[in-house]
Formats: sequence, C-alpha cells, structure tokens
Amino acid sequence: MKPKFRSPLVAFGKVLAISGLVLLIFCTFLYNPPCDKSSDLSSPVEITWSNSSKTMDYPTNISHIKFVLVGSLETWKKRRPYTEAWWRPNETWGNIFMDSPPSKEFLPWPETSPPFQLNEDATKLPVYPKLANPIAARIFRSVLDSFRLGDNKDVRWFVMADDDTIFFVDNLVEVLAKYNHTKHYYVGMYSECVISNFLFSFDMAYGGAGYALSYSLVEELAPLMDHCLERYPFMHTGDHLSSSCLSDLGVGLTVERGIHQIDLLGDISGMLSSHPQSPIVTLHHFDNIDPIFPSKNRTESINHLMKAAKVDQSRLAQQTICYHRPSNWSVSISWGYSAHIYENIFPRSVLRKPLETFAPWKNGPPPVYMFNTRLPTNDPCQAPHVFFMESVKKMTGDALVLTTYRRKAPRGLRPCFFAGNHSADHVNEIRVFSNATVRKEVGLTIFSFALIYFVLQFISKIFIE
Repeated sequence: MKPKFRSPLVAFGKVLAISGLVLLIFCTFLYNPPCDKSSDLSSPVEITWSNSSKTMDYPTNISHIKFVLVGSLETWKKRRPYTEAWWRPNETWGNIFMDSPPSKEFLPWPETSPPFQLNEDATKLPVYPKLANPIAARIFRSVLDSFRLGDNKDVRWFVMADDDTIFFVDNLVEVLAKYNHTKHYYVGMYSECVISNFLFSFDMAYGGAGYALSYSLVEELAPLMDHCLERYPFMHTGDHLSSSCLSDLGVGLTVERGIHQIDLLGDISGMLSSHPQSPIVTLHHFDNIDPIFPSKNRTESINHLMKAAKVDQSRLAQQTICYHRPSNWSVSISWGYSAHIYENIFPRSVLRKPLETFAPWKNGPPPVYMFNTRLPTNDPCQAPHVFFMESVKKMTGDALVLTTYRRKAPRGLRPCFFAGNHSADHVNEIRVFSNATVRKEVGLTIFSFALIYFVLQFISKIFIE
C-alpha cells in the first residue's frame, strides 16, 4: 500500500473554509449592528432600518407648501384683494416679501394677508453695481430669503409667485402631489405667447404665473444663488435668472398646463371657456385684462370665481362638450365659469380650441400663441350664445351641485337655419347639475358622463320654456 500524502495547500484550504463558515454564522446570528449607522463607503449596498415612516408614505398636503410671494408697497394697496381672495389664514403658509417696511396705512398688518417679510439687503453684494435690473435680483433671491428664515422641517415645496397671482390652492396641492419632492423638480409653465418665450426662453417657468421648486432642489440651489447673479448680471427678470441657474444644475422645466402667465390683453373668456384638460392652478396679470365676468370689476370677478372654487376646484373651468340632437345644438360647459350654445354640431376637437377673444401682450410674427385658436365670427352657424356663471350651490343634502349660467347679452345675429337647426335666442339661463363628489383627478370619464346626462336632461325639459 502506498502512503497518502496531503498537500499543505489542501489542508490550508480546509482550515480557511471552516473559519469562513464560523465567521458567517457569527455575523448572521450573533452580531447585530446598529440599524441607523451607515455602512462602509466601499460597500455596494447601504441598508437603513427605522421604525419611523418615511415622508413619502403619506401624500402632500397644504401644510407642505411654503409660499414665496413677491410684491412692493407701491403695488400692494391695489393687489392686496387678489392675494386675500385665495390666501387661507392659519392654513396656507409662507410670506410676502416686500422692498421696504410697511407704512402706517398698512399697519397693523392684517391676518387676512400673508405675513410680511422684508427682503435681505442685496446692495451689499459685490455684484450689485453690475446688475442690469436690481429688482430682478431681489425677486430671484426671495427663495433664498425664505429658505434662510428656517422652520423648513415639513416643507416639501417652495412656491414662487407675484402679489397679483391668483392660486387655486387645492388644485396646486393635487398637482404637486404627483411628484417626488425628494428629487429635483422645477414645475411651472411657459407663456401663452410665442414672442414672450422667444425673447426669454421656451424652457422657462414664468414667475408671475408661479412655479414650484422641490425642497431638495432649493437646498442645493440656495448656496449657489449669489454665484448665479455673478454669472448672469445682465439678465432683466428673476424668472429668467432662476431658469438659467437651474439649467446649470441640470434641472429642466416640468410643464403643468394649468399654470397661467396670461401674457394676453382684453377679454380672456375664450381661453377660460376652453381650458386645457388640466387642473387650473393659477391666473396672473389681472390688471392687464378685462374683468372675467360681465358687470363686475376685477376684484368682484375673482371673488365670484372663488365661489365655484370653494365648492369644487377640481371641476373649475374644466370643459365638457355635449349635444342636443333634437335642436342640432352643441353645448360647451366650462364648469363654474361659462356655457356656450352653438346652433350647429361641431366635433369636440373644434370646440376644445379657444375662441380668440383676446390679443397678445406684444405683437410678433405668426404663430402668435402656443396653442391653436378659433377666430370669432358673425356667422350664426358658428358664433356661440354666451352665458356666464351666476350662482353655484349644493342641493339635495349636498348630493348635487347646481351651477346657473346667465346669458351675457343677446347674440344679435339671425338664427342658423342650416339643416333644420333651431334658434337658441330664447334661452336666457342654463342650469347644470353635477354630482357633489369631489374628484381626485381632473378629466375622469365618470364625471363627464354625469355632467352630460344632467345637461341633456335639462335641455330636453327646461330649455323650451
């Protein structure tokens, strides 16, 4: 029999294997590292255990939004009613930043207005003498001023706007809740006019319309804002500064179509009557447009629109189109705002285009607008009978909502007799019944069906009074 020889390497390998097994058992069953300690930087995976729920486990609500409103004492007296129409004391949170302390006529500062805050003095910045527009720098740095106030523990979003921006706060919450605030988000909307976007940027959120910055983004942006001023001292607007600085950080604009700059003049009822199928979040530039309701001034018009907003913001200005075949009518409802009757059958694709009742704030070569429009006409088969909301109320134990729309004025055109159509000249009032249940999402089919049913029910039973 030959003697057995074992290689030293084989013996060492067995010892190493047994030692490794013992070490594995020790790590698995005996060693329990603290769960809140981070692992070594060389580790490919880091696991953190915690008994507390993460912030994304519950949805965004109004308490997570910090408003950064910018105004001046020169304009505040006129614009204060715009802000107070939507501001909710003890519910909405933030400040209005001014260029100087309030004078005696504004004291004591009312609780119905956002808390007053003075902007930090930017004249001490080395770049200040080089700034093309110091006011733009003040507006741009207001987010920084707000961030430095502290008390940001529960903040998920900083929302920037002017003192003449009208917010629909419930819709704002709904829109921002779609996005993860722990990531870098810059949410807003470009101008309605091509010329505005050409002069500034097609990828810029307009500050008057309002835009939102996630907390994580502001946290990174804040220490860099003064460096951005040094990089772009030639820029004339705060929103252009913000857009450029965020672009340098690699953050692009996330577009929300319900945010409105309103770079328009005159009567914007055509736009509001064919609003995009997105929650209406803001309106701006009320001093540059006609009152949005006839026989009311601008402040009265905003307060009137807010009556419908308080009942259900998710439906506000959402367009529903239906047809009354016996009369050959097309009916377009912009809930809480207006109603149109056309003495002809038009496809929805046509009626969704806004009537161009407005004009651009600045003329330029075509195309003029960032959306398609329909030109107003005196053709009785194409011109609508126009009605505006007169009242809104809940009824039947709050199960239904009744909105009533009153004729603006006689159309002043002969009836459309094409293909046996029937005149709508005798209709002075339209009543729209809708379910009082608040939708979680705008544009749900179930709402459209319910509204169409009630509209048609009314047309067939009451229109011929």
